[in-house]
Amino acid sequence: MRNRYLFLLDIVLLAVTPTLALVMRVDSAGWVANYAPALIQFTILALIIKLVIFLLFGLYRRYWRYASVDELVSIILAVGSATLIIAGVFFGAGILGLDNARSLPRSLPFIDGLLTLVVVGGSRFSVRIAAHKRRRNECKNNSKAVLIVGAGDAGAAIAREILSSRHINIDPVGFVDDDPDKQKKSIHGLPVLGTRKDIPRLVKQYDVEEVVIAIPTASGHVIREIRTLCEAAGVPSRTMPGMYEILSGQISVSQLRNVDIEDLLRREPISINAQDVEKMLSGKCVLVTGAGGSIGSELCRQMARWSPGHLILLGHGENSVFLIEQELRHRWPKLSLGVVVADIRDFPRLTAIFAQTKPQVVFHAAAHKHVPMMEANCEDAISNNIGGTRALVQLAERFGVERFVLISSDKAVNPTNVMGVTKRVSEKIVQAVAQRTGRPYVAVRFGNVLGSRGSVVPTFREQIARGGPVTVTHPEVTRYFMTIPEAVQLVLQAATLAGTECQTGVFVLDMGKPIKIVDLARDLIELSGKEVGRDIEIVFTGLRPGEKLFEELFRDGEDYRRTRHAKIFVAHGEPSGAGSPAPGGNADEVDLNRLVDQLLQTAEKGQPQEIRRLLKEIVPNYRPPA
Repeated sequence: MRNRYLFLLDIVLLAVTPTLALVMRVDSAGWVANYAPALIQFTILALIIKLVIFLLFGLYRRYWRYASVDELVSIILAVGSATLIIAGVFFGAGILGLDNARSLPRSLPFIDGLLTLVVVGGSRFSVRIAAHKRRRNECKNNSKAVLIVGAGDAGAAIAREILSSRHINIDPVGFVDDDPDKQKKSIHGLPVLGTRKDIPRLVKQYDVEEVVIAIPTASGHVIREIRTLCEAAGVPSRTMPGMYEILSGQISVSQLRNVDIEDLLRREPISINAQDVEKMLSGKCVLVTGAGGSIGSELCRQMARWSPGHLILLGHGENSVFLIEQELRHRWPKLSLGVVVADIRDFPRLTAIFAQTKPQVVFHAAAHKHVPMMEANCEDAISNNIGGTRALVQLAERFGVERFVLISSDKAVNPTNVMGVTKRVSEKIVQAVAQRTGRPYVAVRFGNVLGSRGSVVPTFREQIARGGPVTVTHPEVTRYFMTIPEAVQLVLQAATLAGTECQTGVFVLDMGKPIKIVDLARDLIELSGKEVGRDIEIVFTGLRPGEKLFEELFRDGEDYRRTRHAKIFVAHGEPSGAGSPAPGGNADEVDLNRLVDQLLQTAEKGQPQEIRRLLKEIVPNYRPPA
C-alpha cells in the first residue's frame, strides 16, 4: 500500500476517533449530540495536529511492508507527541474559558490518543502482515522445509530474514535448542520443537529437507555432533559463520554456508582485553612484515579496527601485498596505509624504511615456513628467517621501536628440522636484545593455522577435487591447529602483555588438543560429500625429512606458567649450552651474534653440513635427521 493511500485512510479514521472516544467516555451515543459543536472543533483541530506531527515524524515516508520495532516506536512517539499537543491546546482553551472546550470531558484527548495509536499502528502493520501471509502462501508449495538449530539471537535473525524475504524459497518449520527455558516457546511465530537430540525425529515428522545451524559460538564438538545427527537423518546441513569470521568482518551474521572443517575444529570464542589492544595500537605507526601472508594479512585486518595512526604493509611478494592493500582501502577508507615491497634480508633498504617511517610497533610475520622445502634449501632458510629477523631487531633497537613481536612456531620446540631451528634461533635473537635493553621485544609461539597457504587443509582440498588419493605421512601423526583469526587475536593480546607478564621469555598460545591428521583428512572427504575408501582413498606416504610424529609447545627443561589471560602461557629458561642466553651481562649475546655471523657466512657459501653443525651449536637440543 502506498503512503498516499495511508494518508487518505488516516484522514478518514482520525476524523472518526474523537467521536468514538466520546462515545466510550459518556457510554451512550445519545449524549454525543449534546457535544456536537465542541466535538467538531476538537476533531478538526486534532486532525490537523496529528497529520502535521505524522509528517514531521516521517510516517508517510516509510516502507511498511518491512515494518519492525523501529517503526512501532516511531508510531508511538508520533501519536504520543500529537496527543500531548492536543491535550495542551484543549486544556489551555478550557483555562481561557472557551465554552466549547469546557463542555467536553477532560479525558477525551487521551482516549482519542489511544484510539489513534490503535488505528494508525493497525493500518501500518496490517500491510506487513498481509505481505507476509501472501509471501508464505506464494512459496509454500515450492519452498524447502528447514529446521533451525539454535533459538538465540542468531537463530532469530536467520528466521526473521527468511520470513521477510520473498526471494528465499525456504519455509522454516521451527527451532531446536538445548535450553530448557526455551522449550515450547515461540519466536517470530515459529515454535521451539525440541533439543538437538530430536533432530532425526523432527526431520521425519515435518519432512525437513535441510538443517540450518545458527550457533556462531558453538564449539567444534557441538557442530560435529549436529552434523552427525543430520547425516543419520539423511538431510544436508548448513551453518552460519563462526564468531571469529563475524568479528573480523569477513562475513555477515545472515549469510549461510556449508559446514566446513573450521566449524568442526572450532573452539569457544576467546575474549581479549580490547582496551589494552586499543592502547597499544591507537594512533601508533605499526609495521607488519610478511603483510601479504596468511598471518600478516589477518594481523593487518584486525589491527585496522583499532585505528592505528599509520599502518605499513611490508612484503616481498608484490601481488599478495597488493591484494591486502586493496582490501584494507575498501573496508577502512580512512585508514592511513603505507605499502613497501622489500626483502627483509636487504639491510640498507630496511634502514631507509625505518628512518623514513619511524615505526613504533613492529609485528614480524615474514618467514620461510615449509618444512621439507627448507630442509632442501637450508641456506635460504638461514638468510631469511635468521638474517632477516636479526636485521629487523637491530633496526628496531636503533630507531627506538617501542614493541617488537616475532611470530614463531611450535616447530621451534626441540627442533628436528631447519625451519624449526631457524625459528628457535630467531627467538633467541629477540630474547637477547630484550634482556639487554629491557624493551618489550617478544616472540609468540603457536602451531598450524587452518587455511594458511601451503598448509595441509588446502592441500587436502586440492587432492579431493582431483579425485584423490589424499596423502597423509603417517597414521599417528598429530598437529595443533587454530583458525587464523583466533591465532591473530591471541597474538595481539600477547603483544599487550609484553613487558608486564614477560620480559625475556616467549609467549605460547594455548592450542587446545592436538588433532590426528588422518582424522582431518576423513572429515574433509566427508564434508566434500565423498566416502573414504569408496570415492577417495587415504594413502600413507611416510614421514618426510625433518618431520615429527607430534609437535610440542614447550622445550625440555623450559618453565612455563599461564599469564593473566587464560589462553596465553609464558615460557622461561632452557638447558645450558653454547649460544644460550643466560641472565646477566652481554657475553651471551656477543657469543650468539658471533655464531649467527658464521652461520650467515656459511649459508652464503652453500655448506649444508657446516650450517647444521653451527645450528646445533647455537641450539643444543636441535636433532637434525640422520
